[in-house]
Amino acid sequence: MMNYDVIIVGAGPGGIFAAYELSERRPDLKIAVFEAGHALHKRKCPIDGEKIKTCIGCKSCSIMSGFGGAGAFSDGKYNITNDFGGTLYEHLGKKQALDLMHYVDKINLRFGGEGTKLYSTAGSRFKTVCIQNDLHLLDASVRHLGTDINYIVLENLYNYLKDKVQFFFDTHVDTVSMKDGRYNITTGDNTYTCEKCIISVGRIGSKWMENVCRELNVPTKSNRVDIGVRVELPAAVFAHLTDELYESKIVYRTEKYGDRVRTFCMNPKGSVVNENTNGIITVNGHSYEDPEKQTDNTNFALLVAKHFSEPFKDSNGYGESIARLSNMLGGGVIVQRFGDLIRGRRSNANRIEESFVTPTLNATPGDLSLVLPKRILDGIIEMIYALDKVAPGTANEDTLLYGVEVKFYNMEVDVDRNLQTDYEGLYIIGDGSGITHSLSHASASGVHVARHICG
Repeated sequence: MMNYDVIIVGAGPGGIFAAYELSERRPDLKIAVFEAGHALHKRKCPIDGEKIKTCIGCKSCSIMSGFGGAGAFSDGKYNITNDFGGTLYEHLGKKQALDLMHYVDKINLRFGGEGTKLYSTAGSRFKTVCIQNDLHLLDASVRHLGTDINYIVLENLYNYLKDKVQFFFDTHVDTVSMKDGRYNITTGDNTYTCEKCIISVGRIGSKWMENVCRELNVPTKSNRVDIGVRVELPAAVFAHLTDELYESKIVYRTEKYGDRVRTFCMNPKGSVVNENTNGIITVNGHSYEDPEKQTDNTNFALLVAKHFSEPFKDSNGYGESIARLSNMLGGGVIVQRFGDLIRGRRSNANRIEESFVTPTLNATPGDLSLVLPKRILDGIIEMIYALDKVAPGTANEDTLLYGVEVKFYNMEVDVDRNLQTDYEGLYIIGDGSGITHSLSHASASGVHVARHICG
């Protein structure tokens, strides 16, 4: 049995920044970080587009797990805002939450992000254009690192921390329990103890987190699930937005149902990619800072948030069932031309091949109307026509829709303003808490808890 002052479960952004801040403020502390996935340099997705074209279901998905978390191979967008990305400000206050996000930004610049651009929607003329077309552009400052620079920042952070913090990679934590005022962390046949425990397991750890809360009787409440598609179209269609704002979070309320549909994770000149969440293949997008790695396309998600009322509580299970249906029909991700969807016909290989938009992901041509519930699909179609008014070409015949994209949210854990549970010294942070939904918010939550521990 090995004893530590602080054990961090999960080496995503929350865990990394908690470890960084603890080691900076209290170098005397003995700190360990347990991560179920691989070390950063071992995170390699086997899909090469030639020999291996689709997900093969690795035991540990290198896209979703490992040092850096699911954000390691994202496009490295740090949105500095309280308008989206989580509800951290409800616990900390709006000013403190923003201050922490700006602090995280400075650390990223220090560790390799210098020279990257900070975009802002403040004073943008496009905000007026959106309002005139019943669309709403949310306020944010956006630091875009790009997938390539984001990797460098993480690499530098790991090299800085590896001699200050003990990392255990490819180590799944089985249980977290409390005995004699200390926390026991069990991994296989080994048990480690600590005075303070920080859990930061991200979206992929949602089921694990639910089990821990159940065993410790930590109160949780049902959250939501976001379901939709990833849109891919020529970069020129959205160039007037992305050149100025890079990331534009646009919200639309549908006329038919009054549901909210939003753009998410916009990747100018980026690529569409697979994600493996608990064995379910969904879709996401990446983009790069390096011009040589950029494409001729821009991609972004269109998501509809679904909140459920009693007695239904398994919002993630609902999203999983829809994603599994897509996997059943297409063997993974399905792609469909917008023109085919509107005509009520499935896309086939010939229609995709003849399209003026070249897909950046090898997906199965199919029919999304057989997968997505009508209410959600109707909302997405409405949103595409609404976006076409401010970005003409969005509703073109050859615009590609990949499905499904699902954003799973953890059950929201009951924590206080310091993100501490009813158990003294047990903290739940990052996307695993259900409170944060972004790189910037998750990282900020790690800094906040570390400062509380240090006093």
